[in-house]
Amino acid sequence: MYIILGATGHVGSAVAQSLLEQNESVTVLTHDPKKSSEWELKGATVSVVDVRDIEALRNVFKKGKRLFVLNPPAPPSTDTALEERKNAASILEALQGSGIEKVVVQSTYGAQPGDKIGDLGVLYELEVGLAKTGIPTSIIRAAYYMSNWDISLPTAQKEGEVHTFFPPDLKLPMAATGDLGRMAAKLLMEPIGETGLYYVEGPQRYSSEDVAAAFESALGRPVKAVQTPHEQWTTALKAAGFSSEGADSMAAMTAITIEMIEGKSELPTAPERGATSLESYISAIVAESSKN
Repeated sequence: MYIILGATGHVGSAVAQSLLEQNESVTVLTHDPKKSSEWELKGATVSVVDVRDIEALRNVFKKGKRLFVLNPPAPPSTDTALEERKNAASILEALQGSGIEKVVVQSTYGAQPGDKIGDLGVLYELEVGLAKTGIPTSIIRAAYYMSNWDISLPTAQKEGEVHTFFPPDLKLPMAATGDLGRMAAKLLMEPIGETGLYYVEGPQRYSSEDVAAAFESALGRPVKAVQTPHEQWTTALKAAGFSSEGADSMAAMTAITIEMIEGKSELPTAPERGATSLESYISAIVAESSKN
């Protein structure tokens, strides 16, 4: 039995779907009972559990042998890094005595020690914590999610603009969440002793200008990338619903990401590559929006 923690998100759902398509037994975890019927119709077992309920989480883990971990994101209105550290600590404690034989964890490019740097610090600590459990673990350090651009669809449609914190011509490692999910499923199914650190991105690297061009092609109207100046990042994030702490963490993480890419530090020379191009991803979300 495969246990999927984070199955209602983009990546976790792709992991679960990939395993189900290969006729594997899957249990998905969700905190929202409304999500149950969707997964049950697909053939999965559903466990409704709060990630902070350590004993309940451990009892679910005991039902399987392989576990996919995606640390649940905290609401932007909270101190996101603090809340996500609490989630990670609960997961690590629940693994004790769970009988899980292998873990695949979703991490991120640029994961590193540090406080107030968002996912970069939180997911690095989760990687370290998993190593201390002694459970064989494969780590996926994922590139920037193409799905992060989903929120740009309305402004591309209405204003002909894609807003970005990145320099418009800066080429970013990006990956489609479906490709990440399929990679995670593959690693879960490998022998227990086969583990490692895997960097995963798409067929090539893309800039915000490339994102705008993809929207332009899919929408059939001019679209340009518009950079938000660094000094306006936290203000923009707060306006979007982030807490002061969450905005500061997101801004710090973005600055580190830009420095990493411009300096080419921590960037792999031969990452695992998914098949989904940015153009095909953007085309798909535009097509889907036209149905609604």
